[in-house]
Amino acid sequence: MAGERILDGLNDEQRRAVTHDAGPLLIVAGAGTGKTTVITRRIAWLIAQKKARPEEILALTFTDKAAAEMEERVDTLVQYGYADVEISTFHAFGDRLLREHALEIGLQPDFRVLNRAEQVIFFRDRLFEFPLAHYRPLGDPARHIRAIMTLISRCKDEDISPEEYQAYVEQVAAEVPTADDYEEARERIAEQRELAATYAKYQELMAREGCVDFGDQIVLVMKLLRARANVRANLQRRFKYVMVDEFQDTNHAQFELVKLLGARHGNVGCVCDDDQAIYRWRGAAISNVLAFLDRYPEARQVVLTENYRSHQKVLDAAYRLIVNNNPDRLEVRSGISKHLVAVHEPEGPAPAHLHYETGTQESDAVAHAIHEKVDGGQWRYDDVAILVRSNDDAEQFLRSLNLKGIPWTFSGNSGLYGRPEIRLLIAFLRALVHTDESVSLHYLASSDL
Repeated sequence: MAGERILDGLNDEQRRAVTHDAGPLLIVAGAGTGKTTVITRRIAWLIAQKKARPEEILALTFTDKAAAEMEERVDTLVQYGYADVEISTFHAFGDRLLREHALEIGLQPDFRVLNRAEQVIFFRDRLFEFPLAHYRPLGDPARHIRAIMTLISRCKDEDISPEEYQAYVEQVAAEVPTADDYEEARERIAEQRELAATYAKYQELMAREGCVDFGDQIVLVMKLLRARANVRANLQRRFKYVMVDEFQDTNHAQFELVKLLGARHGNVGCVCDDDQAIYRWRGAAISNVLAFLDRYPEARQVVLTENYRSHQKVLDAAYRLIVNNNPDRLEVRSGISKHLVAVHEPEGPAPAHLHYETGTQESDAVAHAIHEKVDGGQWRYDDVAILVRSNDDAEQFLRSLNLKGIPWTFSGNSGLYGRPEIRLLIAFLRALVHTDESVSLHYLASSDL
Protein backbone atom coordinates (compact mmCIF):
# COMPACT_ATOMS: atom_id res chain seq x y z
CA MET A 1 0.00 0.00 0.00
CA ALA A 2 1.52 3.33 -1.03
CA GLY A 3 2.51 5.76 1.71
CA GLU A 4 -0.23 8.28 0.90
CA ARG A 5 -2.96 5.63 0.77
CA ILE A 6 -1.92 4.48 4.23
CA LEU A 7 -2.99 7.90 5.50
CA ASP A 8 -6.37 7.89 3.74
CA GLY A 9 -9.32 8.54 6.03
CA LEU A 10 -7.24 9.56 9.06
CA ASN A 11 -8.07 12.68 11.04
CA ASP A 12 -5.36 15.22 11.86
CA GLU A 13 -4.36 13.74 15.23
CA GLN A 14 -4.33 10.18 13.89
CA ARG A 15 -2.12 11.37 11.04
CA ARG A 16 0.27 13.04 13.51
CA ALA A 17 0.61 9.78 15.41
CA VAL A 18 1.04 7.59 12.34
CA THR A 19 3.69 9.82 10.72
CA HIS A 20 5.76 10.45 13.84
CA ASP A 21 9.30 9.97 12.56
CA ALA A 22 11.55 9.05 15.46
CA GLY A 23 11.74 9.33 19.21
CA PRO A 24 9.30 8.35 21.95
CA LEU A 25 5.57 8.67 21.29
CA LEU A 26 2.60 8.56 23.67
CA ILE A 27 -0.82 8.19 22.06
CA VAL A 28 -3.70 8.83 24.44
CA ALA A 29 -6.62 7.13 22.70
CA GLY A 30 -10.10 7.22 24.18
CA ALA A 31 -12.63 4.48 23.48
CA GLY A 32 -13.70 4.28 19.84
CA THR A 33 -11.07 6.72 18.56
CA GLY A 34 -9.37 4.24 16.24
CA LYS A 35 -6.30 3.23 18.21
CA THR A 36 -5.90 -0.11 16.43
CA THR A 37 -6.12 1.71 13.11
CA VAL A 38 -3.38 4.09 14.25
CA ILE A 39 -1.04 1.31 15.42
CA THR A 40 -1.43 -0.80 12.27
CA ARG A 41 -1.20 2.19 9.93
CA ARG A 42 1.92 3.34 11.78
CA ILE A 43 3.56 -0.05 11.26
CA ALA A 44 2.64 0.06 7.57
CA TRP A 45 3.85 3.68 7.26
CA LEU A 46 7.23 2.93 8.86
CA ILE A 47 7.74 0.07 6.40
CA ALA A 48 6.49 2.03 3.36
CA GLN A 49 8.71 5.00 4.22
CA LYS A 50 11.67 2.64 4.73
CA LYS A 51 12.12 3.86 8.29
CA ALA A 52 12.39 0.21 9.33
CA ARG A 53 12.26 -3.24 7.82
CA PRO A 54 9.39 -5.47 9.00
CA GLU A 55 11.65 -7.53 11.26
CA GLU A 56 12.85 -4.33 12.98
CA ILE A 57 9.40 -3.55 14.40
CA LEU A 58 8.05 -5.03 17.64
CA ALA A 59 4.41 -4.57 18.64
CA LEU A 60 3.31 -5.85 22.04
CA THR A 61 -0.25 -6.22 23.28
CA PHE A 62 -2.16 -8.10 25.98
CA THR A 63 -4.40 -10.64 24.29
CA ASP A 64 -3.99 -13.17 21.50
CA LYS A 65 -7.14 -11.76 19.92
CA ALA A 66 -5.69 -8.23 19.77
CA ALA A 67 -2.41 -9.54 18.35
CA ALA A 68 -4.24 -11.56 15.67
CA GLU A 69 -6.35 -8.55 14.68
CA MET A 70 -3.25 -6.39 14.42
CA GLU A 71 -1.49 -8.99 12.26
CA GLU A 72 -4.48 -9.25 9.95
CA ARG A 73 -4.74 -5.49 9.48
CA VAL A 74 -1.02 -5.07 8.87
CA ASP A 75 -1.13 -7.90 6.33
CA THR A 76 -3.85 -6.01 4.45
CA LEU A 77 -1.91 -2.74 4.49
CA VAL A 78 1.54 -4.08 3.61
CA GLN A 79 1.47 -5.77 0.22
CA TYR A 80 4.39 -8.09 0.79
CA GLY A 81 3.04 -9.42 4.08
CA TYR A 82 3.66 -9.04 7.76
CA ALA A 83 5.53 -12.31 8.37
CA ASP A 84 8.63 -10.65 9.78
CA VAL A 85 6.89 -8.03 11.95
CA GLU A 86 6.96 -9.25 15.55
CA ILE A 87 3.37 -8.79 16.76
CA SER A 88 2.84 -10.63 20.00
CA THR A 89 1.50 -10.60 23.52
CA PHE A 90 3.99 -9.78 26.27
CA HIS A 91 3.91 -13.33 27.57
CA ALA A 92 4.20 -15.02 24.17
CA PHE A 93 7.18 -12.78 23.36
CA GLY A 94 8.79 -13.61 26.69
CA ASP A 95 8.09 -17.31 26.25
CA ARG A 96 9.80 -17.35 22.85
CA LEU A 97 12.90 -15.60 24.17
CA LEU A 98 13.14 -17.91 27.17
CA ARG A 99 12.92 -21.02 25.00
CA GLU A 100 15.59 -19.67 22.64
CA HIS A 101 17.97 -18.83 25.50
CA ALA A 102 16.80 -21.22 28.25
CA LEU A 103 20.19 -22.79 28.92
CA GLU A 104 21.80 -19.38 29.40
CA ILE A 105 19.72 -18.75 32.52
CA GLY A 106 19.57 -22.32 33.81
CA LEU A 107 16.18 -23.31 32.38
CA GLN A 108 15.22 -26.48 30.56
CA PRO A 109 14.27 -25.56 26.95
CA ASP A 110 11.09 -27.66 27.20
CA PHE A 111 9.90 -25.95 30.38
CA ARG A 112 6.19 -25.98 31.28
CA VAL A 113 4.16 -22.85 31.98
CA LEU A 114 1.90 -23.36 34.99
CA ASN A 115 -1.41 -21.54 35.29
CA ARG A 116 -2.64 -20.28 38.66
CA ALA A 117 -4.42 -23.51 39.63
CA GLU A 118 -1.35 -25.57 38.69
CA GLN A 119 0.88 -23.25 40.73
CA VAL A 120 -1.24 -23.85 43.82
CA ILE A 121 -1.07 -27.64 43.29
CA PHE A 122 2.70 -27.41 42.69
CA PHE A 123 3.13 -25.50 45.95
CA ARG A 124 0.82 -27.79 47.94
CA ASP A 125 2.61 -30.94 46.74
CA ARG A 126 5.89 -29.53 48.07
CA LEU A 127 4.47 -27.66 51.05
CA PHE A 128 6.89 -29.13 53.57
CA GLU A 129 9.93 -28.25 51.46
CA PHE A 130 9.27 -24.54 52.08
CA PRO A 131 10.79 -22.72 55.09
CA LEU A 132 7.37 -21.95 56.55
CA ALA A 133 6.30 -21.71 60.18
CA HIS A 134 3.86 -18.85 60.81
CA TYR A 135 2.32 -19.32 57.35
CA ARG A 136 1.96 -23.11 57.71
CA PRO A 137 -0.34 -23.49 60.74
CA LEU A 138 -0.61 -27.02 62.13
CA GLY A 139 -4.40 -27.06 62.03
CA ASP A 140 -4.58 -26.09 58.35
CA PRO A 141 -1.13 -26.19 56.69
CA ALA A 142 -2.44 -25.17 53.25
CA ARG A 143 -4.46 -22.17 54.49
CA HIS A 144 -2.09 -19.46 53.19
CA ILE A 145 -0.99 -21.01 49.89
CA ARG A 146 -3.13 -18.80 47.65
CA ALA A 147 -2.15 -15.65 49.54
CA ILE A 148 1.53 -16.57 49.21
CA MET A 149 1.12 -17.19 45.48
CA THR A 150 -0.53 -13.77 45.14
CA LEU A 151 2.38 -12.15 46.98
CA ILE A 152 4.94 -13.86 44.73
CA SER A 153 2.98 -12.82 41.65
CA ARG A 154 2.91 -9.19 42.80
CA CYS A 155 6.64 -9.27 43.47
CA LYS A 156 7.18 -10.33 39.87
CA ASP A 157 4.80 -7.64 38.61
CA GLU A 158 6.97 -5.09 40.41
CA ASP A 159 10.25 -6.66 39.19
CA ILE A 160 11.31 -7.63 42.71
CA SER A 161 13.57 -10.69 42.84
CA PRO A 162 13.84 -13.01 45.87
CA GLU A 163 17.29 -11.56 46.58
CA GLU A 164 15.95 -7.99 46.54
CA TYR A 165 13.07 -8.98 48.80
CA GLN A 166 15.45 -10.62 51.27
CA ALA A 167 17.83 -7.64 51.19
CA TYR A 168 14.96 -5.26 51.90
CA VAL A 169 13.80 -7.35 54.86
CA GLU A 170 17.31 -7.27 56.35
CA GLN A 171 17.50 -3.52 55.79
CA VAL A 172 14.26 -3.05 57.72
CA ALA A 173 15.42 -5.53 60.36
CA ALA A 174 18.46 -3.35 61.06
CA GLU A 175 16.09 -0.57 62.13
CA VAL A 176 14.03 -2.75 64.48
CA PRO A 177 16.10 -2.18 67.67
CA THR A 178 15.10 1.50 67.56
CA ALA A 179 11.40 0.83 66.97
CA ASP A 180 8.91 1.83 69.67
CA ASP A 181 6.93 -1.39 69.21
CA TYR A 182 10.04 -3.59 69.37
CA GLU A 183 8.36 -6.98 69.98
CA GLU A 184 5.68 -6.45 67.35
CA ALA A 185 8.30 -5.28 64.84
CA ARG A 186 10.40 -8.39 65.50
CA GLU A 187 7.40 -10.60 64.75
CA ARG A 188 6.67 -8.76 61.50
CA ILE A 189 10.30 -9.09 60.42
CA ALA A 190 10.25 -12.83 61.16
CA GLU A 191 7.13 -13.20 59.02
CA GLN A 192 8.68 -11.23 56.16
CA ARG A 193 11.89 -13.28 56.35
CA GLU A 194 9.74 -16.38 56.07
CA LEU A 195 7.94 -15.05 52.98
CA ALA A 196 11.14 -13.87 51.29
CA ALA A 197 12.81 -17.25 51.86
CA THR A 198 9.69 -19.01 50.57
CA TYR A 199 9.76 -16.90 47.40
CA ALA A 200 13.39 -17.91 46.85
CA LYS A 201 12.58 -21.59 47.48
CA TYR A 202 9.62 -21.44 45.11
CA GLN A 203 11.84 -20.16 42.30
CA GLU A 204 14.43 -22.83 43.07
CA LEU A 205 11.85 -25.65 42.99
CA MET A 206 10.21 -24.34 39.82
CA ALA A 207 13.58 -24.27 38.04
CA ARG A 208 14.43 -27.75 39.32
CA GLU A 209 11.15 -29.16 37.99
CA GLY A 210 11.41 -27.35 34.64
CA CYS A 211 8.45 -25.05 35.28
CA VAL A 212 7.76 -21.32 35.03
CA ASP A 213 4.68 -19.21 35.72
CA PHE A 214 3.25 -16.23 33.84
CA GLY A 215 5.27 -13.74 35.90
CA ASP A 216 8.47 -15.60 35.01
CA GLN A 217 7.79 -15.01 31.32
CA ILE A 218 8.59 -11.36 32.02
CA VAL A 219 11.03 -11.34 34.96
CA LEU A 220 13.20 -14.17 33.65
CA VAL A 221 13.49 -12.35 30.32
CA MET A 222 14.62 -9.29 32.30
CA LYS A 223 17.15 -11.46 34.11
CA LEU A 224 18.37 -12.80 30.76
CA LEU A 225 18.77 -9.35 29.21
CA ARG A 226 20.52 -7.92 32.25
CA ALA A 227 22.91 -10.86 32.58
CA ARG A 228 23.70 -11.50 28.90
CA ALA A 229 24.99 -8.37 27.19
CA ASN A 230 25.16 -10.08 23.79
CA VAL A 231 21.49 -11.10 23.87
CA ARG A 232 20.49 -7.64 25.05
CA ALA A 233 22.56 -5.91 22.37
CA ASN A 234 21.18 -8.12 19.58
CA LEU A 235 17.56 -7.41 20.52
CA GLN A 236 18.18 -3.70 20.99
CA ARG A 237 19.91 -3.54 17.62
CA ARG A 238 17.16 -5.50 15.89
CA PHE A 239 14.10 -3.61 17.14
CA LYS A 240 14.30 -0.04 15.84
CA TYR A 241 10.69 0.62 16.82
CA VAL A 242 8.89 -0.80 19.85
CA MET A 243 5.13 -0.24 20.19
CA VAL A 244 2.88 -1.16 23.09
CA ASP A 245 -0.90 -1.37 22.95
CA GLU A 246 -3.07 -0.88 26.08
CA PHE A 247 -0.07 0.59 27.89
CA GLN A 248 -2.24 1.55 30.88
CA ASP A 249 -2.52 -2.16 31.68
CA THR A 250 1.22 -2.79 31.82
CA ASN A 251 2.83 -3.33 35.19
CA HIS A 252 6.22 -2.09 36.33
CA ALA A 253 8.12 -5.19 35.15
CA GLN A 254 6.62 -4.99 31.65
CA PHE A 255 7.54 -1.31 31.37
CA GLU A 256 11.09 -2.12 32.46
CA LEU A 257 11.23 -4.71 29.68
CA VAL A 258 9.99 -2.16 27.13
CA LYS A 259 12.61 0.36 28.27
CA LEU A 260 15.37 -2.24 27.96
CA LEU A 261 14.31 -3.25 24.44
CA GLY A 262 14.02 0.36 23.26
CA ALA A 263 17.18 1.67 24.92
CA ARG A 264 19.35 1.78 21.78
CA HIS A 265 17.06 3.59 19.32
CA GLY A 266 14.67 5.30 21.71
CA ASN A 267 11.71 4.80 19.37
CA VAL A 268 9.23 3.60 21.99
CA GLY A 269 5.58 4.22 21.14
CA CYS A 270 2.78 3.52 23.61
CA VAL A 271 -0.99 3.70 23.18
CA CYS A 272 -2.96 4.19 26.37
CA ASP A 273 -6.17 5.31 28.02
CA ASP A 274 -6.00 5.32 31.80
CA ASP A 275 -9.80 5.48 31.94
CA GLN A 276 -9.89 1.96 30.47
CA ALA A 277 -7.36 0.40 32.86
CA ILE A 278 -8.56 -3.05 33.94
CA TYR A 279 -5.44 -4.51 35.61
CA ARG A 280 -4.82 -2.02 38.41
CA TRP A 281 -5.42 -4.84 40.92
CA ARG A 282 -2.31 -6.67 39.75
CA GLY A 283 0.11 -3.76 39.56
CA ALA A 284 -0.88 -1.96 36.36
CA ALA A 285 -1.92 1.65 36.89
CA ILE A 286 -1.63 5.25 35.71
CA SER A 287 1.78 5.31 37.41
CA ASN A 288 3.33 3.63 34.37
CA VAL A 289 1.87 6.25 32.02
CA LEU A 290 3.27 9.03 34.20
CA ALA A 291 6.55 7.12 34.47
CA PHE A 292 6.70 7.04 30.66
CA LEU A 293 6.51 10.84 30.53
CA ASP A 294 9.18 11.09 33.25
CA ARG A 295 11.45 8.64 31.43
CA TYR A 296 10.88 10.28 28.04
CA PRO A 297 10.24 14.00 28.69
CA GLU A 298 10.82 14.71 25.00
CA ALA A 299 8.03 12.35 23.92
CA ARG A 300 5.46 13.56 21.43
CA GLN A 301 2.02 13.33 23.03
CA VAL A 302 -0.97 12.84 20.71
CA VAL A 303 -4.51 12.83 22.12
CA LEU A 304 -7.24 11.15 20.05
CA THR A 305 -10.69 12.49 20.96
CA GLU A 306 -12.75 11.97 17.80
CA ASN A 307 -15.04 9.03 18.54
CA TYR A 308 -16.43 6.87 15.71
CA ARG A 309 -18.48 4.49 17.83
CA SER A 310 -21.09 6.36 19.91
CA HIS A 311 -23.31 9.42 19.73
CA GLN A 312 -22.58 12.52 21.80
CA LYS A 313 -25.10 11.94 24.60
CA VAL A 314 -23.51 8.59 25.41
CA LEU A 315 -20.03 10.15 25.37
CA ASP A 316 -21.11 13.03 27.61
CA ALA A 317 -22.72 10.65 30.11
CA ALA A 318 -19.58 8.49 30.19
CA TYR A 319 -17.41 11.57 30.73
CA ARG A 320 -19.57 12.81 33.63
CA LEU A 321 -19.12 9.41 35.23
CA ILE A 322 -15.38 8.98 34.70
CA VAL A 323 -14.41 12.41 36.07
CA ASN A 324 -15.40 11.08 39.49
CA ASN A 325 -11.98 9.39 39.39
CA ASN A 326 -10.24 12.79 39.45
CA PRO A 327 -7.56 13.69 40.38
CA ASP A 328 -6.10 10.23 39.68
CA ARG A 329 -6.50 10.57 35.92
CA LEU A 330 -4.07 11.44 33.16
CA GLU A 331 -6.34 14.27 32.00
CA VAL A 332 -5.83 16.06 35.31
CA ARG A 333 -2.20 15.11 35.86
CA SER A 334 -1.08 16.05 32.33
CA GLY A 335 -3.40 18.99 31.65
CA ILE A 336 -4.97 17.47 28.51
CA SER A 337 -8.60 17.18 27.44
CA LYS A 338 -10.02 13.69 26.94
CA HIS A 339 -13.66 14.66 26.44
CA LEU A 340 -14.62 12.62 23.39
CA VAL A 341 -16.47 14.15 20.44
CA ALA A 342 -18.80 12.08 18.26
CA VAL A 343 -17.98 11.96 14.55
CA HIS A 344 -20.38 10.73 11.84
CA GLU A 345 -22.80 9.34 14.44
CA PRO A 346 -26.43 10.55 14.32
CA GLU A 347 -27.84 11.94 17.56
CA GLY A 348 -29.50 9.38 19.81
CA PRO A 349 -31.35 9.19 23.12
CA ALA A 350 -29.61 10.06 26.36
CA PRO A 351 -28.73 7.13 28.65
CA ALA A 352 -31.34 6.53 31.35
CA HIS A 353 -30.41 5.72 34.95
CA LEU A 354 -32.98 3.45 36.57
CA HIS A 355 -32.59 2.45 40.20
CA TYR A 356 -34.16 -0.60 41.89
CA GLU A 357 -34.26 -1.81 45.47
CA THR A 358 -33.12 -5.36 44.69
CA GLY A 359 -31.30 -7.22 41.96
CA THR A 360 -34.39 -9.30 41.28
CA GLN A 361 -36.50 -6.19 40.70
CA GLU A 362 -33.86 -4.91 38.31
CA SER A 363 -33.61 -8.09 36.24
CA ASP A 364 -37.40 -8.50 36.11
CA ALA A 365 -37.80 -4.91 34.91
CA VAL A 366 -35.18 -5.41 32.20
CA ALA A 367 -36.86 -8.60 30.98
CA HIS A 368 -40.27 -6.87 31.01
CA ALA A 369 -38.94 -3.91 28.99
CA ILE A 370 -37.38 -6.21 26.37
CA HIS A 371 -40.58 -8.26 26.08
CA GLU A 372 -42.68 -5.10 25.72
CA LYS A 373 -40.47 -3.55 23.02
CA VAL A 374 -40.27 -6.76 20.99
CA ASP A 375 -44.02 -7.32 21.26
CA GLY A 376 -44.57 -3.77 20.02
CA GLY A 377 -42.37 -4.39 16.99
CA GLN A 378 -39.82 -1.74 18.03
CA TRP A 379 -36.99 -4.19 18.75
CA ARG A 380 -35.84 -7.64 17.81
CA TYR A 381 -34.33 -9.92 20.41
CA ASP A 382 -30.93 -9.81 18.74
CA ASP A 383 -30.91 -6.00 19.00
CA VAL A 384 -30.44 -6.25 22.77
CA ALA A 385 -27.33 -6.79 24.90
CA ILE A 386 -27.25 -7.00 28.69
CA LEU A 387 -23.84 -6.22 30.19
CA VAL A 388 -23.03 -7.39 33.72
CA ARG A 389 -19.97 -7.02 35.91
CA SER A 390 -19.34 -10.75 36.38
CA ASN A 391 -20.70 -14.11 35.30
CA ASP A 392 -22.38 -14.53 38.69
CA ASP A 393 -24.32 -11.30 38.19
CA ALA A 394 -25.80 -12.73 34.99
CA GLU A 395 -27.70 -15.51 36.76
CA GLN A 396 -30.62 -13.38 37.90
CA PHE A 397 -31.02 -11.86 34.43
CA LEU A 398 -31.06 -15.28 32.79
CA ARG A 399 -33.73 -16.40 35.25
CA SER A 400 -35.89 -13.34 34.48
CA LEU A 401 -35.46 -13.83 30.73
CA ASN A 402 -36.49 -17.48 31.06
CA LEU A 403 -39.63 -16.52 32.99
CA LYS A 404 -40.62 -14.20 30.14
CA GLY A 405 -39.81 -16.80 27.49
CA ILE A 406 -37.10 -14.59 25.99
CA PRO A 407 -34.36 -16.48 24.06
CA TRP A 408 -30.81 -15.60 25.03
CA THR A 409 -27.18 -16.42 24.29
CA PHE A 410 -24.72 -16.17 27.17
CA SER A 411 -21.22 -15.20 26.06
CA GLY A 412 -19.65 -15.15 29.50
CA ASN A 413 -18.60 -18.80 29.54
CA SER A 414 -14.91 -19.48 30.01
CA GLY A 415 -12.87 -20.31 26.93
CA LEU A 416 -12.44 -23.83 25.62
CA TYR A 417 -9.26 -24.51 27.59
CA GLY A 418 -10.84 -23.16 30.77
CA ARG A 419 -13.76 -25.59 30.69
CA PRO A 420 -13.50 -28.22 33.47
CA GLU A 421 -13.91 -31.20 31.13
CA ILE A 422 -11.21 -29.90 28.77
CA ARG A 423 -8.80 -29.25 31.64
CA LEU A 424 -9.43 -32.80 32.90
CA LEU A 425 -8.75 -34.22 29.45
CA ILE A 426 -5.50 -32.26 29.14
CA ALA A 427 -4.44 -33.34 32.63
CA PHE A 428 -5.17 -36.97 31.69
CA LEU A 429 -3.07 -36.73 28.52
CA ARG A 430 -0.21 -35.03 30.38
CA ALA A 431 -0.25 -37.74 33.05
CA LEU A 432 0.02 -40.39 30.32
CA VAL A 433 2.91 -38.67 28.56
CA HIS A 434 4.78 -37.41 31.65
CA THR A 435 4.48 -40.28 34.12
CA ASP A 436 6.66 -38.55 36.72
CA GLU A 437 4.66 -35.32 36.66
CA SER A 438 2.52 -35.01 39.81
CA VAL A 439 0.60 -31.79 39.08
CA SER A 440 -1.67 -33.35 36.46
CA LEU A 441 -2.04 -36.57 38.47
CA HIS A 442 -3.06 -34.59 41.54
CA TYR A 443 -5.59 -32.63 39.48
CA LEU A 444 -7.13 -35.89 38.25
CA ALA A 445 -7.15 -37.46 41.70
CA SER A 446 -8.93 -34.48 43.25
CA SER A 447 -11.54 -34.26 40.46
CA ASP A 448 -15.04 -35.77 40.45
CA LEU A 449 -14.02 -38.57 38.09
